[in-house]
Amino acid sequence: MGIFGKDLLKKIQEAELQGEDAHCIFSPPYRPLYSYEEILTRDPKFAAVNIVLYLKHSEWYFPLIVRSTNERDRHSGQISLPGGKKEESDSTFADTAKRETSEEMGIEEPYIRMIREMSPIYIPPSNFYVRPFISYTKKNPDFFLQETEAVELIEFPVSSLLKLTEQPEMMVLPSSRGVEVPVINFNGYLIWGATSMILSEFSQLLKNL
Repeated sequence: MGIFGKDLLKKIQEAELQGEDAHCIFSPPYRPLYSYEEILTRDPKFAAVNIVLYLKHSEWYFPLIVRSTNERDRHSGQISLPGGKKEESDSTFADTAKRETSEEMGIEEPYIRMIREMSPIYIPPSNFYVRPFISYTKKNPDFFLQETEAVELIEFPVSSLLKLTEQPEMMVLPSSRGVEVPVINFNGYLIWGATSMILSEFSQLLKNL
């Protein structure tokens, strides 16, 4: 089971979350901080994303997607976790995370088992309040990307999250307002914004196991 062993999932379930302390390491410098009450006054859209763990060659991985180009989507072309807006048919945010994972990646919902929820995160540019989840699938996934949402799959090894530091690489990106922002540079794929902030908390969680 690689460096984390068979009990990784149980350890993740019991670990303490670092919340904003972890998020701020990879937060763009211009990102404002709002209280939950202030967020609610902005009438946010609610969404969920999913870190889906699976074993491959005795190592743990999770998938990321390169989002399709869409002029109406502020996060078009960026790298993200599977996820999306909560629908009326979703009883819980966990249901949203599973449904969106199934729709975007082709992983059948019954094979997605939830482990836990992480700290919520507010994304001011798109006015989304996102609930991130960690899950796993015992069945080795056969990925079928939803072409309208994703153009490429990235299989990210969990072990690489242990290499994240509290002094991340800084880069100016086309959509970062001409400002240097913290990035996770994974084999030339640049992960930033909310996705890197969520992965920062997951990284801190793993380091404290």
